[in-house]
Order: sequence, then C-alpha cells, then structure tokens
Amino acid sequence: MKAVVTGMIAAYPVGGVVWDYGQYLLGLERFGFEVFYLEDSGEPTYDPDRRVYDQDCSYGVAFLARELSELSPGLERRWHFRTPDGRTAGMSAAEFEKVVASAELFLNVSGGCLLRDAYMVCPRKVLIDTDPGRNHFVNFPREDAGRGWPGTHGFRGHDHFFTFAERLGKPDCPLPDFGLTWHPTRPLVVLDCWEPEPPGEQWTTVMGWDNFRKPLEYNGRQYRGKEPEFEGVEELPARVSAPLEVACGGDPPAMRWRGRGWSVIDSHAISRTVADYRHYVQRSRGEFGVAKNVYSATRCGWFSCRTICYLAAGRPAVVQDTGFAEFIPTGSGLFAFSDVEGAAAGLTAVEANYPAHQEAARDIAKRYFASDVVLKDMLQRIGLG
Repeated sequence: MKAVVTGMIAAYPVGGVVWDYGQYLLGLERFGFEVFYLEDSGEPTYDPDRRVYDQDCSYGVAFLARELSELSPGLERRWHFRTPDGRTAGMSAAEFEKVVASAELFLNVSGGCLLRDAYMVCPRKVLIDTDPGRNHFVNFPREDAGRGWPGTHGFRGHDHFFTFAERLGKPDCPLPDFGLTWHPTRPLVVLDCWEPEPPGEQWTTVMGWDNFRKPLEYNGRQYRGKEPEFEGVEELPARVSAPLEVACGGDPPAMRWRGRGWSVIDSHAISRTVADYRHYVQRSRGEFGVAKNVYSATRCGWFSCRTICYLAAGRPAVVQDTGFAEFIPTGSGLFAFSDVEGAAAGLTAVEANYPAHQEAARDIAKRYFASDVVLKDMLQRIGLG
C-alpha cells in the first residue's frame, strides 16, 4: 500500500518541525506502507541563516532532502516539493501525480497542503487539524468565504476529518464544527526514535514568541498565542529549586526573563537538525511548558507534539492544561497546571521521586501517543484497519 503524507518541512526548516511531520512518515512505514512526502503549501520558505521568509527555497529544499534521508533512507527519493510559483524539486510533478493516483491514503497533516485536482483522485483524503483555533477561527472560514488558493478544493475537499481538539463539541468549547464529523486524534510519537540520555539539570521547552502578530477573533472574543500564558508563570523560578530554561524563537523579553531566574537561549541553536532537536529533548530533565492561549481558553483538549517527544524519552512533563486531562492521566510522569501554583506543585512532585516519574512518562507515551496506537485508530476509522 502507498501513503502520501504532507507537511511544511521546507517551509520552516528546523529539526522540531521535521519530527512533527516525519513521525507520521515513520509510523506508516512501520505499518507496511510505502510512504511518500509531499509539500505544496503555497507558502514562502524560511531561511534560518538569514531569518527571513521569501521565495528563495534553496535552503529549505536542501534541508528537506537531507533530513528526510536522516529519518529513513527509503525517503531519500520519495518526496515532491512545489513552490508557490510552480517550480518543483524531488520527484517531478508527473511522477508524483502517478503516486497519488495509486495511493490508498493522502494524509494532509495540519492541512497545510493545497488540494489540487491532481490530489483529489486519492480515495481517502484525510485532514488532521493540528492547530485548532487558527484553523477554526481563521483558515476554514476564509476558505468557506471563497478566499482560499485559486483552483484548489479547500478543507471541505477531504473525505475524513480528524482533530487534536479532543473536546470539540463540548458545551464549553467554542470551536465550530462547520457541519462536519470530526474524529478525535492525538499527535503521535515513534517510540524507538527517542531514548533517554543521562538527564540534565534543567527543565526545558522549545517555543516561538508572538507568532500570531495580532489576536484571533471569534464571536467578540480575542485569542492569543503563548504570550499571556507565559506571563502568568514568569515568577516560577522563585518558587522552585529546579533550573528552568526556555529555547525561544522570535523576539521574547529575554532580559526580563533572565532577571527572574530563567535561562533563555535561541531556539535556532538547538533545532538546526533532527539530531540536534532530539539531543536537546533527551538530555533535558523534563519539560515545563505553556500552551497557546487559544488552546487553553477554548478548552479544546489539544496536546503538544513536542511534549510527546519528552515523554517518549522518559522525561516528565509539567504543561498547561487545555482540557487534555479529561483523556490523559496526570499526576505521575505528566502534570497539568492552570496557574503558577499548580506549575510549582507539579515540578516539586516530580523532583521528589524523579526515577518513578521518568518511568511513568515513558509509559504514558507508549499507551496514549505511540504511533501504532494512534495510527491503528485512525486507519480503522477510515476503512484501512
């Protein structure tokens, strides 16, 4: 069987993004699929050296080719990339259209791939909504209003719809469903890719700053990124003995954070490659992280594809609750907090019996986020189980 997995690795060529999409590729390979990667987002690409987005895709394409082969040698030649102006790299457009025509599965992870006519022939086009909030409040309404990419089919062109918003449809979750049947799913992790290194001293996380530029608006309410949530826990270092580090992109208030006891480093430095990112996660003591305001305020149940890598590496996680605690057990290996007091309590609990929480973290990854668990459920729901 053949499967096409889409992503935005060349668009944002850093190690963490490779793992976001690449673990779907690896997971499906372990299910026996011949897997192909497609990137056709209509977006400019980012150059980490120059720190700009533009139409020069040379850095992103070279990164994509190299890092896919690092993930799995079989992927070295099984990919296709298309720029907004129609230039391609990897397999030719004609070759890739034949692949799609013979594929049983077209997995549009994060919905970043444009649904062109050539892709519509696949009988199982699956949308995975990894970013509830921006999609439901901005991207999907824009496409419904006819302001999507010309000549493409938009989010409604898929056959099956999955979302990280496990609480979609609950009375206190304001995300609209657009009249579609959404299946809950979770980010997945390939367990054998993550092994604990000797634990470091610092709790860490990797995040961006001011990604939204302006708030999202829906029904008279505004939703933001991580900024207001992190501001609520800035005083945490004064409440715990555990050292805390933030690897952050963008332009955060690093001087203020350092003055309050945080270690602050540039996220580019630890995410140049898949290997760099994995090493940073595996040598951390655990993850302490906040969620985007749009995830916590909507109580959508979203869970981080970064946090699952920490858990798989046997690194406990103390992360902001978005409603996920209704579905994922907390209190051992994984702690959900809603305020700075809860965050401090979680870190203190882990440090009181660190080895036990290491083991529990790995067990949570295995039971709830392992690629075989997540993909088995998805494939059964779409008739490929």
